[in-house]
Amino acid sequence: MPIIVDIDVMLAKRKMSVGDLANRVGITPANLAVLKNGRAKAVRFTTLAALCEVLACQPGDLLRWETEDAAGE
Repeated sequence: MPIIVDIDVMLAKRKMSVGDLANRVGITPANLAVLKNGRAKAVRFTTLAALCEVLACQPGDLLRWETEDAAGE
């Protein structure tokens, strides 16, 4: 998929666990893992906004687009 999710990068920068982020955002760790691993088909803007608020970042810090060719390399 050409949309790459970089939540794990922000978690490492903020020295935060997946469980802690899930609790602070208000979603289950399982749902956060689906999003973090790029298996989600959609993300609500409210969830994205909560992630950005907790991680003190912009949506572009969490999501990026790559061409199909670059994603497959």
